[in-house]
Amino acid sequence: MSQSPKIGALAVVLHHDQVLLVQRSKQPDKGLWGFPGGHVEWGETVLQAAQRELLEETSVIAHPAHYLNNLDLLRHDAKGHVVSHYLLVGVACHFQSGTPKAGDDALDARWFPIEQIRQGDLPMSARVIDLMEYALRAGQTSADLVSRP
Repeated sequence: MSQSPKIGALAVVLHHDQVLLVQRSKQPDKGLWGFPGGHVEWGETVLQAAQRELLEETSVIAHPAHYLNNLDLLRHDAKGHVVSHYLLVGVACHFQSGTPKAGDDALDARWFPIEQIRQGDLPMSARVIDLMEYALRAGQTSADLVSRP
């Protein structure tokens, strides 16, 4: 049996010194906060998947601007065997419109101040802070993420 990693897209939306996160309703990471995202469907680019998943999970519309970083996510069982393998691709998305409203695979969706996320007191999926900081270092400041025509 041949196995291969699954590809997931994560929509990283920064706007007015805030970051958009969703609270997961399903495993893995049920109840934790993370970036909106999900599987890349056959025939769809990672950029398209990030935009689609963002809309499905939050009702927010954003333009997928560029790739940020890749995250390998491997989960192991008690014996150390790999039980799931994902390649998650962070996508910088420019906010266009919408008010966060939980949908699809989300319990909740909302904007959080970047400083609150940096404090790490919110129960979050692994690497949320790392990917947010990467987006900020990559030039994704609040000034860059104003609504675009």
